Amino acid sequence: MKTVGERLVEGLAARGVEVIFGIPGVHTVEMYRGLSGSPIRHVTARHEQGCAFMADGYARVSGKPGVALVITGPGILNALTAMGQAAADSVPVLVISGVNRRDSLGLGLGLLHELPDQAAMVRPLCPTRQILSGSEVGEALDWAFATMATGRPGPVHIEVPTDVMPLECAALAAPAPLPIAALPDLGAAVARLNAATKVVILAGGGARGQEAALQALAEKLDAPVIQTVNARGMMHGHPLVVPASPSLDAPRALIAEADQVLAIGTEFGPTDYDMYVRGGFPDVSGMIRVDICARQLARHKAGVALHGDAGAVVAALLPQVAAKRAEGAARAAAARQAARAELTELDALMPGRLEMVETIRSAMPGALIVGDSTQAIYAANLYYDHDRAGGFFNAATGFGALGYGPGAAVGAAVAAPGSDVVCLIGDGGLQFSPGELRTAVDERLPITYVVWNNAAFGEIADAMRGANTEVIGCSPSPLNMEPFAAACDLPFASVPLDPQALHEALVQPHNGPRMIEVRVAK
Repeated sequence: MKTVGERLVEGLAARGVEVIFGIPGVHTVEMYRGLSGSPIRHVTARHEQGCAFMADGYARVSGKPGVALVITGPGILNALTAMGQAAADSVPVLVISGVNRRDSLGLGLGLLHELPDQAAMVRPLCPTRQILSGSEVGEALDWAFATMATGRPGPVHIEVPTDVMPLECAALAAPAPLPIAALPDLGAAVARLNAATKVVILAGGGARGQEAALQALAEKLDAPVIQTVNARGMMHGHPLVVPASPSLDAPRALIAEADQVLAIGTEFGPTDYDMYVRGGFPDVSGMIRVDICARQLARHKAGVALHGDAGAVVAALLPQVAAKRAEGAARAAAARQAARAELTELDALMPGRLEMVETIRSAMPGALIVGDSTQAIYAANLYYDHDRAGGFFNAATGFGALGYGPGAAVGAAVAAPGSDVVCLIGDGGLQFSPGELRTAVDERLPITYVVWNNAAFGEIADAMRGANTEVIGCSPSPLNMEPFAAACDLPFASVPLDPQALHEALVQPHNGPRMIEVRVAK
C-alpha cells in the first residue's frame, strides 16, 4: 500500500504532468518519496516564488497547467506573489503545499512553519482545498484540474497536512474527464457581423493558442486585429495585425471608426487599455464580447455577450459570417504607422528601447522572450510584433511582479526543449530573484539573460519627476554583473545601448545559459 504523498504524485502523472518545480523541505518529504521512480521531472528552484514563476512560464508555453511543490508557512507565502501574477494573467498553475498536522491547526502551538490559518490566507487569491484522508486524493486532483479548465484559468492550491501525507492510500481511479464549455447561441453575433462594414477585432490573452482560427476569421471579415500584450506573437507580420496597446491613440481611433467591435478573450484591464490613466477610451458598449468567464462578461456592457471558449466560438463563427472587403489591411497599416510614431511623442528614448527588443527578435528568430518589469519591455508592451505565437510575455501588466523573468524563463525553456529563451530584465528586477539563474545552470537551459542595467529603478524615477516629486529610493546599487555572472558560471558579455553591439553579442554561439549586460546611461 502506498502513501497519500506517493499517490498524489501518481495522480499528477496520470493527468499529464511531466514537470514539477519545487524546493524540498521536511514538510514535503513524503511527496518527494512519490517522485522517486516517477516519470515526472523535478526542477529545483532557489526560492518558492521562483517555483511558482517557473510553473507560470511553463504553463504559458506548454499550454498545460504548471505545477509547483512548496512547504507550508513561508513556502506558500513566498509563492503567493507568483500566484497573484498567474491570477492576473489567467495562467493555470497548481501549487501543492504541506500544512501542519491536523490536530495543531489554528492552535498557535509554535510549530515549525506554523500559520494561524494557511488556507484563509490563500483563499482570497484562488481556490484552495485540503486533503484529509487517502480517499480524497483523486477527488482533490479532479477538482483542481477541472477548476483550471473551467471558466477563467488561474492558480489553484491544494494543501496536505503532514500527518496525512504518510497515511496509506489505495490506488486512485482514472482521472475524471475535463469539462468542455458549451457553445453559446451565435445568432445575434452573426447578424451583427454580417451587417457591419468595418469590423475591428480586439484579441487578448484568452485568444492564445487559437492563431489559425483567429487569422481565418480576421481575413474573412477583413478586420484589423488589435492585440493586447498577452496576444502578441499571433499573426506575426500579417497585414491585418496591429501589435499596439489600446492605450495609444492610433488603436483607439481604429476602434472608434469601427461599426462593430469583436472582443475575444480580453478583460479590458487598465494596464492594457489605459496605461497612462487618461480616460477617453472609445465607447464599445455595442461590442460582441467572447469570454470563458461569466464574471468578466458581466463587468462591461456589450451588445452581445458570448460565454464560451474563444477557440470554439471563433471556429463556429467562421462558416457563418460573410466575407467582406473593407480595406482592412490599409486601416491596419495606418494604425501601425501612427502607433509607432506615438512612441516618440511619449518619450524620445522609447523608440531606441523598442529597437533593442526588435534586435533580439532579428538576432534570435523564433526565440521565446520572457520579460520582467523594465524599460525595454514597457516600450515593447506599447508596440511590438513578435515572430512566435505565445512567445512574448512578461509581468509588466496586471499584477506587475518584479523578479518574474528569471523563474518564468526557466519554466519556458523546460516547456520548449530546443528553443532559445531570452529573459529581458532590469538590474533592479534581477536582484529580486538572482538565484534562479543557478537553476538554469543546473538544468543546462539555453537561456540568454539580457540585463538592462541603468543602475536605477528608472521608470519609477521618471514617474516621480513627472509628479514633481523628489526622486527617492530609485538608485539601488546594481550587481557587479561580470563577477556575478562568473559566480553563476555564466558566459558574460557587456555591450552599450546599441542595437548592432547587442546583435553581435546575441549571435555568438553558446551552450546553456549566458548573460549579456546592456549598459544604459541614467
